[in-house]
Amino acid sequence: MELNKIYNMDCIEGMRLLDSDSIDLTVTSPPYDNLRVYNGFTWDFEGVAKELYRVTKQGGVVVWVVGDATIKGSETGTSFRQALYFMECGFNLHDTMIYEKNNYPPLTHGRYEQSFEYMFVFSKGKPNIFNAIKINTKHEGRIPSGSFYHTSNQNKPTPANNNKSVNKTKIKPNIFSYTVGGKKYGHPAPFPEQLANDHIISWSNEGDTVLDPFMGSGTTAKMAIKNKRNFIGFELSKEYCDIANERIGETKC
Repeated sequence: MELNKIYNMDCIEGMRLLDSDSIDLTVTSPPYDNLRVYNGFTWDFEGVAKELYRVTKQGGVVVWVVGDATIKGSETGTSFRQALYFMECGFNLHDTMIYEKNNYPPLTHGRYEQSFEYMFVFSKGKPNIFNAIKINTKHEGRIPSGSFYHTSNQNKPTPANNNKSVNKTKIKPNIFSYTVGGKKYGHPAPFPEQLANDHIISWSNEGDTVLDPFMGSGTTAKMAIKNKRNFIGFELSKEYCDIANERIGETKC
């Protein structure tokens, strides 16, 4: 299949046309539970998971952004079941990351407000690529006085790290915060562009191929272009496919 193109077709049918071990990275957020009205379409999760495993390169990564609906007072747990099934298919659960919403909507469920979704990072073996996003440390240059480790009867200080000073930066923790909303491009639930950007730069290099089997309004494709990656995507809705292609055209200009 041709790269840098979105195909208006079912993603399982589309992925079956891809070679095995051909995709470096998948970044996607599927329709889940009843949280998303997706133009009346349904989809086969297990079929998608199996095809994602087949097309992912050894050492490749799938970022699966998903949440749970609350039905009759109980969260569905769909996200956990999906994660376990990906592992049954052969993926490693490399990291369970959190997408924290800075401006979550109040839902008044009689519980603490839901302010996050999961970003499951699955890998086919050990990831080939990890370009860690780093943040500044608070105590750059300071020499630690020691930390503590636990024994059966007391906490004891460890040596002062061979007098090594604190580095200027450290790897960002796995809770990523983003602002929800902005321009929706006619799609009910686009994920933030920065979310797609952060995973694309973390788990792939320039020239790699990024897949989104639920392309929606084209956010993954847009950020792949901006970061000099190839992309391929599938989208059942002709309406969303047209929106995505319009955004891609504007990005290429």
